[in-house]
Amino acid sequence: MQRQVFAFSGVLAPRPGERGNQPLIEHVLRLGRDRRTAEGPVRVCYVPTAVGDDPTAVSVYDRVFGNRGDVTLSTLRLFPRPSEPDARRHLLTQDVVLVEGGSLVNLLAVWRAHDLPAVLRECWEAGIVLAGTGAGSQCWHVGGPTDALGDRLAPLTEGLGLLPFSNNVHDADGELPRRDAYRRSVAQGELPGGYATEDGVGLHYIGAALAEAVTVRPGAQAWHVRPDGAGGWAERALPVRVV
Repeated sequence: MQRQVFAFSGVLAPRPGERGNQPLIEHVLRLGRDRRTAEGPVRVCYVPTAVGDDPTAVSVYDRVFGNRGDVTLSTLRLFPRPSEPDARRHLLTQDVVLVEGGSLVNLLAVWRAHDLPAVLRECWEAGIVLAGTGAGSQCWHVGGPTDALGDRLAPLTEGLGLLPFSNNVHDADGELPRRDAYRRSVAQGELPGGYATEDGVGLHYIGAALAEAVTVRPGAQAWHVRPDGAGGWAERALPVRVV
């Protein structure tokens, strides 16, 4: 089976006429359908660990997808205990595992406490599409900058490492200067080279290689960032397809 990851930066502030993250989620669903070998709805497991299994986040997905005939939605909660008695068995029956954004640090710590990294690698090897936004994007990589340890961005390199790159999400200079912080960490060797996405942009990996970048926001950009060998960094804008 083809190993796939779809890692994206969600739209934090939709502009007039934009549909937020919905087109990105629909793209994930298409990837899930394409990997199926039988007719039937695409099976999606939503994993909201990074927001502490916030009931509000869960209810949004239940409301949007719960009554769709083309989607079978489940949610894997880990607080206060796993909602599935056999999380491995459940995840391995899915077409898509969709991970919510939030705290990258807490996400990884809780997953490791429940031995999920090995299960998710097994899912990846089985061709189940691993997807997510924010922390749910970075987790599949070696790591990236995070503010989950405090009020400043810091490099984290304890990601699952399915993809041998770093990842920056919401790649812009706002209240937290993610763009500059990421490139500085790559230049200083705190993070390996990797890929950065602006809001509304997703990265589709096949195996451990980037296949394409897509966006729901025309003009939004994806970047390949690497150390330049002289203590700095170099970047290359990637082609981005509008979906």
